[in-house]
Amino acid sequence: MKRAVIVGAGIAGLATALRLHRDGWQVLVAERAPARRSSGYMVNLIGPGYDAAERLGLLPALSAADLGLFTTVLVHADGRPKFTVPSAIAEAALGKRALSVFRGDLESSLFEAVRDRVDIRFGTTVTTVDQHTDHVRVELNDGTIEQADLLVGADGVHSATRTAVFGPDFRVDLPYLVAAFPLTHPVPGVPESSATTYIGPGRTAAMVNLGPERSSAFFTYRSAEPTADLRSGPVDALRAAFGDLSGGVPDAIDHLAKDPASAYFDAVSQVVMPRWSTGRVVLLGDAAWCVTLFAGHGAALALAGADHLGDALRRHADDLPAALAEWEAGLRPEVSKRQALARRGMAQYAPPSRFHVWMSDLTIRAITLPGISGLVRRGIERANR
Repeated sequence: MKRAVIVGAGIAGLATALRLHRDGWQVLVAERAPARRSSGYMVNLIGPGYDAAERLGLLPALSAADLGLFTTVLVHADGRPKFTVPSAIAEAALGKRALSVFRGDLESSLFEAVRDRVDIRFGTTVTTVDQHTDHVRVELNDGTIEQADLLVGADGVHSATRTAVFGPDFRVDLPYLVAAFPLTHPVPGVPESSATTYIGPGRTAAMVNLGPERSSAFFTYRSAEPTADLRSGPVDALRAAFGDLSGGVPDAIDHLAKDPASAYFDAVSQVVMPRWSTGRVVLLGDAAWCVTLFAGHGAALALAGADHLGDALRRHADDLPAALAEWEAGLRPEVSKRQALARRGMAQYAPPSRFHVWMSDLTIRAITLPGISGLVRRGIERANR
């Protein structure tokens, strides 16, 4: 029986554990955090991500957690509506094979699928990695030494595995921050089954009302000093960047103040590497190719990457270098496309000027017109192929 050590119990790590276990591998997952974590922002599974979720057997659980479609209302800084984007636009763009779920629900579905089948150790980190021709030797901080056929670094954009094995020079930090967190109850001013979104120069704030325990907030903004903002914490940073807004924003930040740890709050970075593997160590998900939230598709690429890795390892059961080379060659074009789209998409979430905001509003208004929405849908479908 082949053995794999996976670093990270997020979407990428758990999906890889599930796929390798189903292919007969013995799997150990080492997770730095002391317990499972959940995040409140939404992820879309379309295209390869939806296909991977289907092959991994996740659709029944994820369908039950599907958030469905909702109307988006663009608002002014004081909360007054600008105009409404009907949910039918999103439906036309996403297509029928699509799911929208909270990241925490996706991680929970994966965890439940593997918890009794693989060895998951929380509060555990890798201290040393030694590669040999026929195995990789991994020492953990609990003092145990594991010998495996493959080490998978799925420990996110700040991957310790990437730094230890490949070096520290592959993360590209961008001058933006992102905060996303769940709301136990909807904030005032946001209609039911809808989202209100403020887009202004250098920032976006969105409140989603899908009912109790199904609502969330999302903020992103351009920052001159991301490191200083991170040190101040999400509550103070968001109040400084968005304190002049109305329309539910103050209520959402007050909600966060009661539980700051519930927020995903981080600087925006991409990971750009010439290779995702060396010897018997491979990186997967954000550890290898973080595309950023500006691109979306991060969760979808993690699922697809794990599933395709399993395919390659099965086809080349006795030739690990060939398996990893084939896997990367098949996945890299999609990753490169998404990273490029993210760099262009930054102007959408953090417009450089009021003129850019006006142009964005004009474009969004236009896509709601009869005939134009069909062109937009076909364009997005081509981009998602």
